[in-house]
Amino acid sequence: MLHLTLRQLEVFCAVAQSGSTVAAAEVVALSQSATSAALQQLELGLGVALFERGGKRLALNDVGRVMLPQALSLLEQARNLEQAFSGHAANVPVRLRVAASTTIGTYALPQVLAVLACSHPHVQVDLQVANTREVAQAVQTLEADMGLIEGAGHWLGLDVEPWLRDELVIVAAPDHPVAVQARDKPVGVGTLRKAPWLLREPGSGTREVVEHALLPHLKQWSVSSTMASSEAIARCVAQGLGISCLSYVLVEALVKSGSLVIVPTTLPRMWRHFSIVQRAGKWRSPALQAFVRACQEVAADEGGACRLG
Repeated sequence: MLHLTLRQLEVFCAVAQSGSTVAAAEVVALSQSATSAALQQLELGLGVALFERGGKRLALNDVGRVMLPQALSLLEQARNLEQAFSGHAANVPVRLRVAASTTIGTYALPQVLAVLACSHPHVQVDLQVANTREVAQAVQTLEADMGLIEGAGHWLGLDVEPWLRDELVIVAAPDHPVAVQARDKPVGVGTLRKAPWLLREPGSGTREVVEHALLPHLKQWSVSSTMASSEAIARCVAQGLGISCLSYVLVEALVKSGSLVIVPTTLPRMWRHFSIVQRAGKWRSPALQAFVRACQEVAADEGGACRLG
């Protein structure tokens, strides 16, 4: 006879991730008292405490830390069963939790969602936008069913599938000294080393790829500022505050409007991959398969790249 329920496991995971029954109650749509009761029933049924209690805060003890990944996995399997045998079969709404890095979520994913809405209107997507590290963590902890990241990735426990190829370009304001110098001939590494650079924060996929592409050539650079938003960097560069290396898909509109220029350099062209990530060995429900097909259709329409030529 089973002594626990999926609802109790859902409450346990919510409390573990939020640190209190008050916050967990909002996540699982129960009252605080019902949430506390479900957690108490779970611990009684298992015959062991799962949390250290200190005031209103609850922290996992050693037993709870062992149980959490197993509980998350069971809930994930239950969600997959629902999608496979009820929602998809009945053609009623199925919700996917997708996490995407900032550039992808803002500029590439809307096309995917449009394709998905046409082919599978019953599949609805709840989107979380964060940096690449946070997206990978969300997939690892089962907070997201699938992730879209910048870069190929090197994440333990995740399967990484290349998706789109994206070009990185060096940009500046039209009247920035680097851009003015580049009107005569492509600028070299000496000029780029001395220029003030605006970069993404550590943990960003763009930052990692830019460092990998540029530092072998520049050896060093002058970083004047770091920001958590590529859009903010592009706007600051347009104001003449420095230069940056950003996704072409992100700066395309600003380049066409004349607010930014692509700086010709002596460096080779720089590319990176946008990738699809999911937990290793995860079974793809029909809804997830539909989402991946929409991603593949967008890649085919783009020729596999975000900038051609």
